[in-house]
Amino acid sequence: MDGRAGRRAAFRRWRHGRPFWGGLLLAFGGAWILLTMKASLKVVLHIGMQGLAGYLLPVLMVLLGLLTLFNPAQRLFYSITGVLVSLGTWLTSNLGGFLVGLLLGVVGSCLVFGWLPDQEPRGSRRERRRAAAVEAG
Repeated sequence: MDGRAGRRAAFRRWRHGRPFWGGLLLAFGGAWILLTMKASLKVVLHIGMQGLAGYLLPVLMVLLGLLTLFNPAQRLFYSITGVLVSLGTWLTSNLGGFLVGLLLGVVGSCLVFGWLPDQEPRGSRRERRRAAAVEAG
């Protein structure tokens, strides 16, 4: 049981050192769009450029999400590129995976962009009020 707790703590430390949820959402958005590209023909909408771009942009989204997770130092470049690529899937990949993949990609990229590595975790409202009262009085 001790080994499991140690692995969980190590994963938690690794996860807190990077924009984990943003990178995960960006990768899931690209994976969702790739899945909708393989949907049955009754459901698929073909709008805009098909072919290589229809598969290239979702693959780039997955790649950018994984790069965000494993190389968070370049997160600003990955997030800006991720937003642009996600918006590009609107034209190339079944309306961005029927909007689900597009929204996952944009929200994930925004989370990556807003992640600040050096900021301490925010305390609860009660803790902040207590600290303010101690400083004032």
